[in-house]
Amino acid sequence: MNKVQISQLLRRFKLLHLGDNIRFRVQWFKNQKENKQFRKGNPDIILPPDYLMYESFQLHYRKYYEGGRATARWLLQLFKAHQNIEGANILDWGCGPARIVRHMPILTKNQATIYATDYNATTIEWCRQHLPEINFSNNALAPPLYYQNDFFHIMYGLSIFTHLSAPLHNAWMGELMRIMQPNGILLLTTQGDVFLEKMDEQEKEQYKKGELVVRGNVQEGHRVYSAFQPPVFMRELVAPFAEVVEFIPGKVVQGKPEQDLWVFRKRGGHRG
Repeated sequence: MNKVQISQLLRRFKLLHLGDNIRFRVQWFKNQKENKQFRKGNPDIILPPDYLMYESFQLHYRKYYEGGRATARWLLQLFKAHQNIEGANILDWGCGPARIVRHMPILTKNQATIYATDYNATTIEWCRQHLPEINFSNNALAPPLYYQNDFFHIMYGLSIFTHLSAPLHNAWMGELMRIMQPNGILLLTTQGDVFLEKMDEQEKEQYKKGELVVRGNVQEGHRVYSAFQPPVFMRELVAPFAEVVEFIPGKVVQGKPEQDLWVFRKRGGHRG
């Protein structure tokens, strides 16, 4: 029995959350020595509680902090290729425990105003207490967000649609476009063609038809709820609102598939 079959079996019998909890404990034990060393060597770095970190990423302190900073730098380079960040309102949609967004104020040299939102109220409460320089808000699993129309110049959501159902794909795309300024950009990552190897035959057939593939039967929005997005599906999803200005298909890196990268620009208006 391969990993896909095991995962599907656990999902069918509603044991996937239990399996994920066991995985959390395994990661805690495996990384505890290295994590203690990082905390000892960096006493001024405030870290979120272990499960909050694991739930949105993995339980590895150095990768959470240093990897989050590297990802923030990478994102800013992508933004600057398409949009002026000076004076911009920037939103991290689905920020989790601030792995990336905590670095944005320093990296933007406070030239932009940084916002972040997430559906996990516990996570947002931790963020508000420890990162006051960022404007955090708590949303529900479904829209709306509590921002005015045409407010953001730049938004990003890394591996957020990958944990949502088909109805919420449509609902959230419409909501994100509502709060984006004309000519603003939205950066998303999704699980594309390189994830075919992780699908069973029925899922592959559905995916190759250009249809969204969803593995549910668990709490929607949680890390174990998984959705796979064919490029044709994403293009059709965004077509009523925006244009694709950049698409980088995912690759297999060190034996692991990486997500597709999308940058969309909302139609209308102009901003230098």
